[in-house]
Amino acid sequence: MNIYLNQLVQLSKIDQEIDEFGPRIEKTERVLKLAVEEQNAIEEKLNGFDAQIKEAKLKKSQHELHLAELSEKIKEIGKKTSLVKSEKEQKSLQLEEEICKEQCDFSNEEINRLENLIESKQALYDETLKEFEKAKAKVEATRESISSEVEAIEKERAEVYQKKQALVEQMSQKILTFYEKIRKWAKNTAVVPVKKQACYGCYMRINDKTYAAVIKGEDIITCPHCGRILYKETQEQEA
Repeated sequence: MNIYLNQLVQLSKIDQEIDEFGPRIEKTERVLKLAVEEQNAIEEKLNGFDAQIKEAKLKKSQHELHLAELSEKIKEIGKKTSLVKSEKEQKSLQLEEEICKEQCDFSNEEINRLENLIESKQALYDETLKEFEKAKAKVEATRESISSEVEAIEKERAEVYQKKQALVEQMSQKILTFYEKIRKWAKNTAVVPVKKQACYGCYMRINDKTYAAVIKGEDIITCPHCGRILYKETQEQEA
């Protein structure tokens, strides 16, 4: 096989190997990603309960404050009642007192309702907090377990990059530019084998003349249909 063609075949296989590292790392990190998503979902639910509890406590304090104001108002009405001289004024104060008492009843009911709500939401918050702590521990454990695996993959990738760099330094810049131009659109199928007289990039049958040139391997031959670089695998390569 032509030395330049041989280099292109080697480079293509190295590039394929390099491109496989991304999915490998992504697959390894997917477990951590799922664990983090689970933790975030629980944390969001936890924050929701916390916000509901705070809102209920705020409303409860507002009702308590309103009760205190109503209590003072009822006292003031009591003082005024002892001083009134006309029946009209007395009825007006009685009506005002009744309204205050109704408002007191409503506020007391709301306080009881809010206290029950706070209690139930607090129970849910405490339960969810336990779930969150478990999820957080799971994330940390997963992060530790995959760190060594990712580190090993990164080390392997660095070694392959070094192998590529050593090969590229030996190659003709013109051949390398030609290869990179095809690889821009063909990705990892820039250099493909010919099997059963067909290009294994576009799977189109090539003519006898082109096929014969590929078998000889003396020149760099491209597929007349798709433009990919063609080569004939040796028995060792096929194995």
